[in-house]
Amino acid sequence: MYEPTLNSLYAAVLSHYHVIADPARVRDPNRKGCVENAIQHTQSTALKGRRFESIEEQNTFLEHWETRWAAQRIHGHARQQVEALFQEERKALGPLPLMPFAYFTDGERTVCDDGCIRHDHSSYAARPARIGSRVLVRVFEQHLEIRDAKTQALLRTHARAARPGSLVLPQEERIFNPSRETHRILAQAREIGPAADQLCRQLFASEGRVGQRKLWGIVHLVKRYPRTLIDQACAQALQEGVCSYKHIQALTERLTADALKALQTPTQATLDLSPSQVLAHEGNDYAAAFSLGAACSALIH
Repeated sequence: MYEPTLNSLYAAVLSHYHVIADPARVRDPNRKGCVENAIQHTQSTALKGRRFESIEEQNTFLEHWETRWAAQRIHGHARQQVEALFQEERKALGPLPLMPFAYFTDGERTVCDDGCIRHDHSSYAARPARIGSRVLVRVFEQHLEIRDAKTQALLRTHARAARPGSLVLPQEERIFNPSRETHRILAQAREIGPAADQLCRQLFASEGRVGQRKLWGIVHLVKRYPRTLIDQACAQALQEGVCSYKHIQALTERLTADALKALQTPTQATLDLSPSQVLAHEGNDYAAAFSLGAACSALIH
């Protein structure tokens, strides 16, 4: 028994137009339909050696070619006019659907610790899918669908976010109980300093697990900046009441730049000299030192 697996997009096209595919067996050309010869015939006759400025220009040419020549010719295998054969088969054709087929792309995603999946740098609620499970994400032009990876049953539908970084998650679906990942982040925040620890705990209390991406961003600043400066930036952010990751990153960068600038600025000491102090030796002293150096160099060589 031959049961091939159809491409998901191709299967959706068949379902939309209420038709059934009859896939040919692999490496069995005698059972392969001859309908594909029409593509080869078009490429080797109508399109061979031709170039078009736009798809509209090409479609206009092909329509004229189809009407004036291809439909009027006698089919080599059927020995009948192509247009006459089409008119016979036309009686069995049904009407096209009122709505055009909506194309999509498929991809698998993992449900994150906050109950969301990520697509195009945005987060979308995935319940009732379990945390850690794999789901199928079907992306259309204006919306996306979250489906079961095995059965492809529809779990959730969302309008696509207008800009990257958006969060599509109802407030009642936010998860506020800390997970092992939460405790791991907070432990790293405590190592940075008390202000970082307080800020991360405050962020988690207000946003829940979905805010852990911001927390990861804050604690990962230690890969590029000193912990002391990060903790100072968190303390300043708490005072200003702006506790976003981008704000803390900007504050840390500014504090780092100021610290580097202070290190690179030369310090000039001020000497209190009295008129009796001599700043330079006599010329004879320098001459004697030079002669001694030259003599030592000659002995070495």
